[in-house]
Amino acid sequence: MPPVVVYSKSWCPYCKAAKTLLTRKGVPFEEIDVDGRPDLQKAMSARTRGRYTVPQIFIGETHVGGSDDLHDLEATGGLDKLLAA
Repeated sequence: MPPVVVYSKSWCPYCKAAKTLLTRKGVPFEEIDVDGRPDLQKAMSARTRGRYTVPQIFIGETHVGGSDDLHDLEATGGLDKLLAA
């Protein structure tokens, strides 16, 4: 399974929803909390080509996007394919 990284903020309900989905599926992930960390937020934005909103989710080198994107992938079976790569 490729590494999964979730850029998040502790108070964000979308971040919580994304992390809950990954946890429910038994997917280990690294959480990078960018709350109050402009250096990490800037690094996230560079990696996501300008996005500043959270969560931002990566599976391996693939930028999935945010929580809605992750849930859409799950609904269409694409999430399992990315995780199996």
